Amino acid sequence: MAAAGIWIRLKAFLWDYLWIGLYLMLLALVTVFAVPDIQGLFQGSLLMAQLAGFLLVTMPVSLYFAVFDSRHFRGSFGKRKMKIQVAGSNGKTVGLMRSAVRTALKFTPWELSHFLVYRLVENGEKSIPAIWMWVGAGIYGLLFLYILSALLSKEKRALYDWLSGTKVIKKE
Repeated sequence: MAAAGIWIRLKAFLWDYLWIGLYLMLLALVTVFAVPDIQGLFQGSLLMAQLAGFLLVTMPVSLYFAVFDSRHFRGSFGKRKMKIQVAGSNGKTVGLMRSAVRTALKFTPWELSHFLVYRLVENGEKSIPAIWMWVGAGIYGLLFLYILSALLSKEKRALYDWLSGTKVIKKE
């Protein structure tokens, strides 16, 4: 089975982002008009804001990819549209647990960036501590490794694919 290159994977992710964008717009409408008290969760403690962001944004998006990329659905909307799917190293579709591990690794930089943004907002106009600069550099470094590994690997596997024992292949 042929490996799916980075460009077809990016196109699939952009298709998926249409759904994610619709979810985020719906969430914004709900928090502004239907349940405005949700906004208070982001104005309290740093821990509460981080937890609320994780539960309302990161977790639903992660669940979307974990569930739909598993063998039960054989691909998210974007992957199905681009005729690619996540497979194990044996070429067969993956179970929910492996898909969840892959998704968690894939979105680690995203969640780390949320962690950093909350701390930078709390920091206000004070000078940024060196530790937060190092965290930011680490996030960009990890993203760079993800992209570089997908570009340079002959199987077009990103680092999170290697770590989770998965690959993205073209459907036959």
